[in-house]
Amino acid sequence: MKAIVRKCRIVCPESSYNGKIRDILIENGIILKIDEQIEASDAIEISSENLHVSIGWVDLFSTIPDPGAEQRETIESGAHAAAAGGFTTVFITPNTKPSISTKSQVEYVLKQNQHLPTEVLPIGCISKNGEGKELAEMYDMHNSGALVFSDGCNPVQNPNLMIKALQYAVANDTLLIQIPDEHDISAHGLINEGLVSTMMGLPGKPSIAEELMISRDIELLRYTESKLHITGISTASGLDKIRKAKQEGLNITCSVTPYHLYFCEDDLNTYDTHLKVNPPLRTSSDRDALREGLLDGTIDCITSHHQPLHWDDTHCEFEYAKYGMNGWETCFSAIVGSVGYSDEWIEKLTTKPRMISKLSIPEIKEGSVACLTLFDPQAEVEYTAEKLKSLSKNSAFLNKPFKGKIIGTISNHKINLLP
Repeated sequence: MKAIVRKCRIVCPESSYNGKIRDILIENGIILKIDEQIEASDAIEISSENLHVSIGWVDLFSTIPDPGAEQRETIESGAHAAAAGGFTTVFITPNTKPSISTKSQVEYVLKQNQHLPTEVLPIGCISKNGEGKELAEMYDMHNSGALVFSDGCNPVQNPNLMIKALQYAVANDTLLIQIPDEHDISAHGLINEGLVSTMMGLPGKPSIAEELMISRDIELLRYTESKLHITGISTASGLDKIRKAKQEGLNITCSVTPYHLYFCEDDLNTYDTHLKVNPPLRTSSDRDALREGLLDGTIDCITSHHQPLHWDDTHCEFEYAKYGMNGWETCFSAIVGSVGYSDEWIEKLTTKPRMISKLSIPEIKEGSVACLTLFDPQAEVEYTAEKLKSLSKNSAFLNKPFKGKIIGTISNHKINLLP
């Protein structure tokens, strides 16, 4: 298949075409030509009034509950939803049934990639079955293709187990990911602990649960001289601890979700179960600190924390609703709605997550394999349940006007355009 991307603004600091408006000719998945004007009568034309093109976007932390809960999302439906959000590669958490804690489960995910529009990569469990008791078969999973390890939505609570995992990461040059949540403190909380939780009559999750976990893991990181990624950062204090650890020279990175950038605890006054997430939405000052941390470089990348849930999981009393939000398809618009558009933060979706996970970085040049995300940061868009490609519709971003639209992706020798 041959296609021309017309008059696109190239956003790629590593490319000699960065910031320039060019036509890009692609055939059979290869960039054949980049020029100011390209003629090819037999090519599909892709155009938009304010079309931007970057290398393909990567999500380091998301969930597809296949196998185990395919009614919420399958690997196939998830890959199409991720492509609709502009992602060409997504890492998925090991919280499946059975969990991704053996090489056979790693291979189950990887073997499906050949026919998918988005590359789906498995995150291997740190502990057996994600139970936090014994170290999983990390070596075997790594040899089978797992690049990243985490217990996903159930962060490792045992410090001795975490030390062993960090030592393994040093020896095998792999990455560990943790959600910062100390369960013994936050187990019964439903939203952020504070004035809002008191007024709503809901048990709170104190911010210290995040801060203690970050402090502990920084100490373990210092001890093992390993590397660690903290995802879903939600507090100003936790972010400041990571900032200081970076200044010290520790190999630590962190990421934020679009919903932590956009919403805060004040938005929970309607008891919207779609806003029940973990870590919870914090104060408006925490949210503002996260926005600042994204723009000043303390926050390395953006992770969707895509968590598809069935209708029954959210259409119930707030106390009984499950945690999580559908995240891929609304990700870009939510970021633009939070901090505006800037070429600088696109690296949080492109090169930064690739460098952190040691994925190869594609190039925008003639002769390279096309791995591209096409987007328009000014186009207006409104998301509805009917438009979402995900099987699950649990999003607090639906039926709201946004700017920032995904035009499509070109990856894995496939052209995926949105209507």
